[in-house]
Amino acid sequence: MAETAKKRATYEDLLAVPDGMVAQIIDAELVVMPRPASAHARSASRLGMDLGSPFDRGKGGPGGWIILDEPELHLRADVLVPDLAGWRRERMPELPHTPAFTLAPDWVCEVLSPSTQSIDRVRKMNIYAREGVAHAWLLDPNAQTLEVYQLSGEHWIRSGSWEGAATVRAEPFDAIELELAGLWER
Repeated sequence: MAETAKKRATYEDLLAVPDGMVAQIIDAELVVMPRPASAHARSASRLGMDLGSPFDRGKGGPGGWIILDEPELHLRADVLVPDLAGWRRERMPELPHTPAFTLAPDWVCEVLSPSTQSIDRVRKMNIYAREGVAHAWLLDPNAQTLEVYQLSGEHWIRSGSWEGAATVRAEPFDAIELELAGLWER
C-alpha cells in the first residue's frame, strides 16, 4: 500500500500556532514546542548579556556584532528560531526593520532542552551548515556544558567543550573570557 505524502508546512500553519508556543518549519515539517523552561531562558538571557555588551555594544570589547534573542530566520523553506544569533556588522551593517531575517547569521546558539535537543543537534545544525553559518554553540543548562562548533566546508568540527564553572575563550567571541558558572545560576 502506498504511503500518503505529508503536507508541507506553510507559514500560515506557523502563524496559526497558539501564543505561548514556539513554532518552526524544519525540513517542511511544522515543529511546535512549549516556550522554554526557566533554567533554559535564564541561561540564554545571561549568555546574551555577557556577549551583548562587549560585542554588540562595544563596551569592554571589540564590538562589530549584532546579537539578537530568538530571531526568526527564513532560510530557504525552513523557518528557524535559535535561542541567540549574531551577525558580523560587515555583513549586516544595520538592523533591518523586519520581523524575520533571510540573511543567515554568522553565529547561532541553541540552548538544549531534553525534549528538543535532538532537533537542535541534528536537524537544525544541518540547516545551519547548509546555510553557511560559521559558528554554532550548544549550551546545556541541565548538564552545565558548552559545546563550540566551527563550520569546515559542509561539516561541523567541534573546536571545544567545557563544563561546570570553567572560564573559556570560545570562537568567535574569544576576545573575552566567559565564565560558565554565571550561566547556570538560578
